[in-house]
Amino acid sequence: MFADFIKSLLQDNPAPLTDGDARIPLTALLVRIARSDNDYAASEMIRIEQIAQTRFGLSKTEAARLRADAEQFESEAPDTVRFTRAIKDAVPYEDRIGVVEALWEVALADGERDQDEDALIRLAANLLGVNDRDSALARQRVSATS
Repeated sequence: MFADFIKSLLQDNPAPLTDGDARIPLTALLVRIARSDNDYAASEMIRIEQIAQTRFGLSKTEAARLRADAEQFESEAPDTVRFTRAIKDAVPYEDRIGVVEALWEVALADGERDQDEDALIRLAANLLGVNDRDSALARQRVSATS
């Protein structure tokens, strides 16, 4: 279902993603973080849907459908390194900082800070080209509101 889209993301020079195109891979990255500790909790699913509603202006039903599509996309997507590099090439820096914040929101949604999720977020932030300072500030902003 998503094979052509994944292939287009992984081209040497991917075209910038439109807001509609960006929804699936960005939400799939949130799903990947949530699944990284082998405990994909309902609270994480709900948080992913809330982020989708806010970030993309979706209804509750549309956000649930996007999460379900993103779950399938995530299971078909390549390794995190190629996946996040493709997003990096197609999404502006300021928006990538917002992605890192959203990753932390999902990781902390279950009330636990897991070292597997931490490691994957650090990797993803680096691969997204978000510098350590901006990444740490993103985590602090999310921790302050959690």
